[in-house]
Amino acid sequence: MEKNVIKFSHCGKAIFCFFVPEQCPECGVSFSGKRLEEAPVSVPNPFSNGHKVLCAFLVAPTEANTLREFNGGSDLHTGITDTNGVVYNYTKNGVCRDHQGWERCISIPLVQPDMYNLINQWDQYLEKFSSAQMWDPLCQSFHEESHNCYSFTLTFINRVLATQSKRALSKDEFTRTFVLPRIKQASKYSLLCQEISKNHFYIVNSLKEDVRGGQSDGD
Repeated sequence: MEKNVIKFSHCGKAIFCFFVPEQCPECGVSFSGKRLEEAPVSVPNPFSNGHKVLCAFLVAPTEANTLREFNGGSDLHTGITDTNGVVYNYTKNGVCRDHQGWERCISIPLVQPDMYNLINQWDQYLEKFSSAQMWDPLCQSFHEESHNCYSFTLTFINRVLATQSKRALSKDEFTRTFVLPRIKQASKYSLLCQEISKNHFYIVNSLKEDVRGGQSDGD
């Protein structure tokens, strides 16, 4: 089970850890009976269990990434969940329907909770789309650049947008607006966890922005 990251402030420093210590790791002052400069807060975890996020776009490290980390340079894989948490994703072998393996990923919900008509038809749309010849390896081969998992997910998203009379999103637009900000956030969070695991704490000067996505003085 992944540990939660906690942030608190003391002696002009922002201190990140998995638990609040008995004394300040920076100055050694005991916290017993004393107030912290800033109450400990939980840092939002950018990762989700993809099988519990319904009707969503998912991004996860590929199996080739043995550490399964978002480190900015690793290969990533994308998928779409149905209303039961099954992840549809396109590979060299065609469309896979995964019931497990996406327990730690980035998720982007694609449907609002009150969009009942779309939710009711979601699984039918997804299954019909996934059964099309263009995703059958016997009809069209997987291509790393032009016909891949990202092509599969984005094409499906645009098909759904079309049913709602909404304009299609280009690959660059979708990536820039929805995917990259979350990948950067996940990468920072992963690096933060690695530092805490190695040194018990990660200490920086006062932050200009919250770690949720902004730059800090320690970057």
